[in-house]
Amino acid sequence: MSALKLAVIIGSVREGRFGPVVAEWFTEHAREHGAFEVDVIDLAEAHLPLALPAVSPAIDPNPERPDGMLDLTERLAAADAFVIVTPDYNRSIPAALKAAIDWHFTQWDAKAIGFVGYSGASGGLLAIEHLRQIFNELNAHTVRNYVSFPRYYLLFDEAGRLREPDEPAAAALAMLDQLQWWADALAAARTVVAVG
Repeated sequence: MSALKLAVIIGSVREGRFGPVVAEWFTEHAREHGAFEVDVIDLAEAHLPLALPAVSPAIDPNPERPDGMLDLTERLAAADAFVIVTPDYNRSIPAALKAAIDWHFTQWDAKAIGFVGYSGASGGLLAIEHLRQIFNELNAHTVRNYVSFPRYYLLFDEAGRLREPDEPAAAALAMLDQLQWWADALAAARTVVAVG
């Protein structure tokens, strides 16, 4: 059986963002886990207009998308599972991340999703809770376990390494195990033709 395809999505596009550091840390653990072929998707590299098509992707799953979004769409469609790396902005998620989600529909359907959050006080948990609601509406399965870095600027050193790596590494492993189980189950389920 081929490895599951895991897309690690960097949700922040703001100048000076810390997301790539967190994503690099998590990606290393995902590759060491061994169950996944990992693709890191940086939303800063995609054209993500906030103005959406006139018709919802729920009705037209393949709207005309900007040329600068086509690579993103293909990579999302190819993934069996996702991990969203996100801060919280004003108790919610970055606008670019919401735009990337809303421009797509079938790409999320019946796939497993995990979260790595970071921020000042909440560790990204406020964003993660919003994302759970959003992905539930898109018929994706969010796994229970997550990784959180409250006051991330104290937890990582100047070189981007965790000062005390053991507890976050254990949290990442627990989430990856759950993600593998659900991604396997959902990948098998997606091959079954619905009768009805």
